[in-house]
Amino acid sequence: MIRIYTAPSCASCRKVKAWLKDHNIPFIEKNIFSTLLRKAELQELLERSENGTDDIISKRSKIIKENKVDIDSMKMNDLIQFIQDNPSILKRPIIIDERRFQVGYNAEEIRVFIPKELRKLAECTQMDGCQQFITHECINIKEMYQQDKERNAQ
Repeated sequence: MIRIYTAPSCASCRKVKAWLKDHNIPFIEKNIFSTLLRKAELQELLERSENGTDDIISKRSKIIKENKVDIDSMKMNDLIQFIQDNPSILKRPIIIDERRFQVGYNAEEIRVFIPKELRKLAECTQMDGCQQFITHECINIKEMYQQDKERNAQ
């Protein structure tokens, strides 16, 4: 299941949620300000990020700048506690599932969250050749995928 870590005032978060809803992709939303982020969750985010703290922590954050916090020198448990106490330092949205991880909204990159079977369907040039997918719902998904591609090309 896809989880997205969001904040109420975040425009990119709203775009991600709208995109997932438009594509009928289920997700769990976790508002970083109203939900306590568990140690295991934060550890997973840190482990899954390719560039460590740079991917998920805004080092230009007011809290980090004003307090001259050196995130890179913190031990893992201290870092997790710091994030729990100061969730605003997290970049957002953070989108994660069992295999994929993305920070921010990118209209092209978010398409990796479309299930593999549906991506294959969307790329299928002849509907007749995609027998296992010929349902009304899949045709709609193919049309939405094409519309996304056209919008991104503009």
